[in-house]
Amino acid sequence: MNDDIEITVDTDFVATVEICKPPNNFFSNALISGLADVFESLDLNDDVRISVLCSEGKHFCAGADFSGNSKGNDTVGLYAGAVRIFRCNKPIVAAIQGAAIGGGLGLALAADFRIAAPEARFSANFARLGFHQGFGLSVTLPELIGPQASKDMFFTGRRVKGEEAFKLGLCDQLVSLDKLREAALSYAKEIAISAPLAVEAIRKTLRGDLADRVEIATLHEAKEQARLVKSDDWGEGIAASAERRDPAFQRK
Repeated sequence: MNDDIEITVDTDFVATVEICKPPNNFFSNALISGLADVFESLDLNDDVRISVLCSEGKHFCAGADFSGNSKGNDTVGLYAGAVRIFRCNKPIVAAIQGAAIGGGLGLALAADFRIAAPEARFSANFARLGFHQGFGLSVTLPELIGPQASKDMFFTGRRVKGEEAFKLGLCDQLVSLDKLREAALSYAKEIAISAPLAVEAIRKTLRGDLADRVEIATLHEAKEQARLVKSDDWGEGIAASAERRDPAFQRK
């Protein structure tokens, strides 16, 4: 089992899956693969009908750690883990505090529902780094908030705070930070009362070929990312982010 993930199962058929890499909870291939392992195992556990995905510390998931000019993770392997999460059968409620940025936003959108605090910040900041979006966001973000709002988030990379996220439909409930975990668990328990076979069947019908579309999208996203990390603009984007300044891209 991955040491960065803790799982608890209560008597109400709700599993809590907690990422424990505070304060930023940066993702990695190992973390995403570990989460896929967990959700696949919970699919086989009759004592679990739904999961709450949450994180320890200040942020839900601040994306990849690009410190030291790192080019991040092996995206093909990373996204294979992401697709495995999308293929799991039982619903997931995500509790979002602080940042859900880049791939962290992609992970948040792998859940069926998002309960967020006003302090939450959602950002598809890829273009600000000279990069292409990943984690299937090419599919999941437009499906959730529409193509126009998605273009705004993709092109600007701006941070959408909790209240605006609620209005856009990025999150389903907005609750105070101190009540966030409680609210997510309460909502999960409400779903867990319903017949589990029926919930899973309904979920499968509503999601349709989502996992297949995410898989196709991630293969394309990974190719574009591999191409763009060779550009000078990528290096400038990472440097500007580290130095907390506006980037000066040269289109090369």
